[in-house]
Amino acid sequence: MTLGTIVLTGAAGRVGTALRTPLRAEAARLVLADRAPLHVEGPNEVVHRTDLGPADAARIVAGADAIVHLAGVPDEAPLPELVEGNVLGTHRVLEAARRAGVPRVVLASSNRLTGWYPSTETVSAAMPPRPDGLYGVSKVAVEALGRLYADKFGLDVVCLRIGSLELRPADPRHLATWLSHRDCAGFVRAALTVPSPGFLAAYAVSANARRFWELDPRLGYEPQDDAASYGIPDTFVAENTPQGGAFAAPEFTSRFLDDPIGRG
Repeated sequence: MTLGTIVLTGAAGRVGTALRTPLRAEAARLVLADRAPLHVEGPNEVVHRTDLGPADAARIVAGADAIVHLAGVPDEAPLPELVEGNVLGTHRVLEAARRAGVPRVVLASSNRLTGWYPSTETVSAAMPPRPDGLYGVSKVAVEALGRLYADKFGLDVVCLRIGSLELRPADPRHLATWLSHRDCAGFVRAALTVPSPGFLAAYAVSANARRFWELDPRLGYEPQDDAASYGIPDTFVAENTPQGGAFAAPEFTSRFLDDPIGRG
């Protein structure tokens, strides 16, 4: 089954790099967009160096069958940067999709949207957000925009709450949160092909025995990999530990809250 024309924003980033080869293998045409330089690697690829302003977004998504939107600020940062990169950037892409008649958009959400839940609790996407920082707050807004465009304008919007994407797990928290490259591609393909999802928010995480997020059966993808197979010591899970781990520490966010104006 060909995926038609797929636009991949943020194609030079960590997730985009992991998805590029598997999407190129299935898409009739893969349109890659990033502010970093990219080079064509296959006959069905088109590359655009862009910051995805409104005019560029409209031009790039024209004729697409679906958009996988990964571009944005990838971690904790000052709130104005997160609003511009993640919230307003997502709005520009959704609006370009609406105007161009692109029927489906897959949005990169994050497990950090619920990172303040305790690590002893199993969380579903239906539960209220408990972000572990400003980055998680921006992803709450991203999902809200996706729901708005699904409810009001009829787009199919799938928000994938991406786990810890690494070639291999590296620390005890990854026993719960790791997302392998193979499983990442599987979840994105499922998000692109699930019939008529309307709005759907779902966790994308490997088949870790320790995972603390529920998978959504509507996506129809069963992850294949388990972080436990790498022999990492199981020292993370504790009753009072937030799922976000170090991301939930006050100092992880407070360094972006200092206002230098007026300080001596």
